[in-house]
Amino acid sequence: MESSPGLAFILLILATLSLTCGGGKVLVYPIDGSHWINMKILVESLHSRGHEITVIRSSTSWYVSEISSCYTSITIKQEQSQNIEDQTFMASFLKRSIDIRRRRGSLQGFLDFYQNLFQMIGENQRVVANLFSSIFENKTLIKELRESQYDLFLTDPVFPGGVLLGHYLKLPMVFNVRWTFIGEAHFVIAPSPLSFVPEVFSQNHHKMDFFQRVNNIISHMILVYMYYFVSNPPYQAVCDRYFGPGVDAISLMQKADIWLMRTDFTFEFPRPTMPNVVYIGGFQGKPSKPLPPDLEEFMQSSGEHGVVLMTLGTLLGDLGPELSDAIASAFAKLPQKVVWRHVGERPSSLGNNTMLVKWLPQNDILGHPKTKLFISHGGTNGLYEAIYHGVPVLGIPLIFDQDDNFVRLKARGAAETVEISTLNVESMTKALKNILNPEKPYTQNMRKLSQLLHDKPMKPLDSAVFWIEYVMRNKGAAHLRTESYKLPWYVYHCLDVMVFSLVGGLLIVSLIWISCRLLIRLMMRMNMRKSKKE
Repeated sequence: MESSPGLAFILLILATLSLTCGGGKVLVYPIDGSHWINMKILVESLHSRGHEITVIRSSTSWYVSEISSCYTSITIKQEQSQNIEDQTFMASFLKRSIDIRRRRGSLQGFLDFYQNLFQMIGENQRVVANLFSSIFENKTLIKELRESQYDLFLTDPVFPGGVLLGHYLKLPMVFNVRWTFIGEAHFVIAPSPLSFVPEVFSQNHHKMDFFQRVNNIISHMILVYMYYFVSNPPYQAVCDRYFGPGVDAISLMQKADIWLMRTDFTFEFPRPTMPNVVYIGGFQGKPSKPLPPDLEEFMQSSGEHGVVLMTLGTLLGDLGPELSDAIASAFAKLPQKVVWRHVGERPSSLGNNTMLVKWLPQNDILGHPKTKLFISHGGTNGLYEAIYHGVPVLGIPLIFDQDDNFVRLKARGAAETVEISTLNVESMTKALKNILNPEKPYTQNMRKLSQLLHDKPMKPLDSAVFWIEYVMRNKGAAHLRTESYKLPWYVYHCLDVMVFSLVGGLLIVSLIWISCRLLIRLMMRMNMRKSKKE
């Protein structure tokens, strides 16, 4: 009997459909800025597979549009905007951060760094906590959300208001995550030995000497302090009011079904993990599309020298006239052409080889064969796109985790950095010529990372969608979730067993010691009696 191609095609379609969950309903609470860019990729992919998406956004949102063809939005009235939604705040925060970097290495610079960070994070957490208090108080909205019978809650827990809402609605939960409100996400869910797992802001490699381990522990202790006294108090008040005593945001976070971790071990250092952690680092990457005609013409005009791309991400851009002039002067000395996403005044020293733009198709330029170098602040979205396309990176880290990100790429031999606080024409020119030198291995190393990133049985985005639908089909993934979060801290670290073993050991040693003393005394008495008889 001959097989029918038509029948085979139908069976293939049926097999594919059997792995979907038939158009589920997904409730999403995203974080604004660059976090929304990668959440939007997941939303669009889920929408393309027939799922009905509802996005909760604040009325002050900077990036999350109220109207979209991919989702329905619920806009929550918010009087005070989150500081990451405020361009003016982010500009002033960047200026303060650069000033603090100039005092790097001093005790005052150390204290100012964390004070600036804690002030920014604490204010934002209070605003988010207040936003979700208003949601919980809106009984009509809560009733509508419950009656909508969503199949899953998808959120980014860096500001954990969405975590509270998802559990309040008793929905299966998936995180699109790299950071939480206490630091790197693994520290919430997976064993994280500080002897070889670097803490954020420590700028450590995973191969640490003694003093680096001391630095790592200090960095961890500071983040523990941040959790108890800066990040958690606003949410603890919400938990106490709406969930009752004994509940906190961390314990609710640890109940999530799947953690879609936005990292990959081609970039991240090796570390312990858990069964419900799925690595989707690089899911932003995609083949490049043709460029607009004017930009394509500029790229082709670079000839054999190629093009340098510079952009500082979604939240940042204007470095001020002094730094911008220094960078422009360094660019003018290059044989390469430069495409620079620049916000602010036009640099007076701008060369004829540099094109300034307000917006650019970053992924498409990185995928262009003429692109030789990517100059970035170190956001992971851009770094993973650079890895995807095999383009080496010159880093100008500014804030947050960006220094730590470049520690990882530099360890792979695929990047170098320029310190923004001491940047001038000479240092920038030297760094550019070094990394663009064809005899240096930066390009080859990055292409090797790109090869490793691509060498997977399933694309990261497909993996993310699969696990989201897996949770929808199975109403959760409790069998993958560890129950360790229910253990008291002293049980988790087996301190009770250690104390028991220590006490038991001391008792045994004491018994042996007492027995030996009694035996010695008995033998001495017997000898004395024997001597008297003689």
